[in-house]
Amino acid sequence: MTWTTTRGLDAFEAAAGDFLRARPAEHTVLLSVVSSLRVLGVDAYGEDAPSFGWRRRRCGGPAAVDAAYVWTPPRPVLLSPMPDGAAADLANVLAAARAGVPGVNAGRAAAEAFAAAWRRHGTVRTAARRRLHRLTELTPPDPAPPGAARRATPADRELLRGWFAAFAEDIGAAAPRDARALDDRIADGRCLLWEAGGRPVSMAGITRTLVGTARVAPVYTPPELRGRGYAGAVTAAVSQAAKDSGAQEVLLFTDLANPTSNALYRRLGYRPVEDHLVLTFE
Repeated sequence: MTWTTTRGLDAFEAAAGDFLRARPAEHTVLLSVVSSLRVLGVDAYGEDAPSFGWRRRRCGGPAAVDAAYVWTPPRPVLLSPMPDGAAADLANVLAAARAGVPGVNAGRAAAEAFAAAWRRHGTVRTAARRRLHRLTELTPPDPAPPGAARRATPADRELLRGWFAAFAEDIGAAAPRDARALDDRIADGRCLLWEAGGRPVSMAGITRTLVGTARVAPVYTPPELRGRGYAGAVTAAVSQAAKDSGAQEVLLFTDLANPTSNALYRRLGYRPVEDHLVLTFE
């Protein structure tokens, strides 16, 4: 059982694509990042080339992939769920390659196993604790706040560029490198605005539907407009739009440090699936 690493997107998809697609909810972030690299270009997340890897096991039959990772520097490495020992093996592989791994983003078990091995090479800090949720029965806010949802258009581009950057800053993530991802969302109708009083007051985006699964991200309301119900309303609207467009499952992540948003999404009909950790290495 060994890890194979590559810089080639085609090679990774050929080897690990079936593994990722077999469990789309658990692999939602890896699937959406791979899709973005395919559509927008391999430099969509940064100047440094992305790195990919997979591990094969043999259990008396043909080799099968049982773990994978996607790394788009300068962001943390995205890990799939992994069997015992696989995350530690990967940590040792990347450390031996002097890859300069900045951290990992994964389900709790894989993240903690990777970090336990990485502590031999440096310190580990918890940057964020997140929870993946799945939509059960959508329950829009009642009463709804003033206003209505509408699709973002190219006329909203500069406003949304600022909001996407502000959202990244709020969650401690790297800001979008450029407007390619935003332009793609606008062209596909995958970004909704809640408009009240003649102006946009909140936004919610949705990923492409992949293997019947879409994920709400990001949701952002400017600080001065929070607490008025706009985020819940636009999240309900984008969730319904995803279902109407054919998504069988709709997912989203919450920050466990924010009880307000966790309570909001529960009222909308989202239920916990699993916890994730974002760990940084120094």
